[in-house]
This record gives sequence, C-alpha cells and structure tokens, in this order.
Amino acid sequence: MIKLNNPYAKLDGYNCFGCAPDNEEGLKLTFYEDGEEIVTEWQPTKQYEGFYQVLHGGIQATLMDEIANWVVVVKTDTSGMTIEMTTQYHKPVMIEEGHPITIRARLTEKNRKKAQIQAQIFNFAGDLCSEGKVVYYLFPPQVAAKKLYYPGRDAFYEK
Repeated sequence: MIKLNNPYAKLDGYNCFGCAPDNEEGLKLTFYEDGEEIVTEWQPTKQYEGFYQVLHGGIQATLMDEIANWVVVVKTDTSGMTIEMTTQYHKPVMIEEGHPITIRARLTEKNRKKAQIQAQIFNFAGDLCSEGKVVYYLFPPQVAAKKLYYPGRDAFYEK
C-alpha cells in the first residue's frame, strides 16, 4: 500500500470535515492506494454515535462520500462533485475502542463527464457493514485546477 499525501492541507484555512488534519470536529482521514482501491482505516468514537454504540448512518455515508472523492482525485486526473449517492446498510458498525473500521473504494465506471465509485465499510472483523454507489460529476482539468485547487495526481504521492 502507498500512503497518499493530502496536498490540500497546505492551503490556508483548509478545513475539510473528512480529511483536514486540523479540523477538531472532523474525521481526520488519511488515505492509501492499494492497487485499484483507495483505503482508509478509522476509529469511530462516541461523538459519532447514532443508536447506542452504533456509528451513525449519516457518518457512514460521509465516510463513503469522502473516500469516493479521493478515488476521483487520484484515479481520474481531475476533481469533481457528488451528484448522486445510494447507500445500503447491511449490519451495524459498532463503536468499540481499539476496533477500527476499514473503508475501501474503487472506480467502477468513467466517461468524460462522470465517474462511478463503489465504496464499502468493513468492521474490525472484516464483515461488510455498509456500501454505497457514488456518482461524481468530473470537472474539466483546467476548471478543477482553477476553482477547486486540484494540484494534479502527482501531488498525492510522496516524493
């Protein structure tokens, strides 16, 4: 697995809920490339609880949306925005100290304007708990660079 850089963390005032390292309320996700997949491991805490000791479904959707974005920026050479997302919840994601969850995602379809990403959340034991299909609109690379500060694919790899 290859650890990915977060080049956006260098931007003044950067505060992404999903991946900004300095957002105190955020998830502070870090990502890895594992072949065709992007992967992260995350330890849920009680502040993200829905039912007692269960990770809130909205946070699960956020995790899948965030990793889908990282698939887009690393695998499609541009940036984009979510235009559609469907989720399926198979079993509760329990909040247990010392039992991080794994989120995996991969590009399943791509054309000039859209990308489809499959995202999955696994519990500590490796059981599939939830999954989502995320459709992203892909900005033309020059628009992504100018308006979304997309730094290019190489910026995500350590030098």
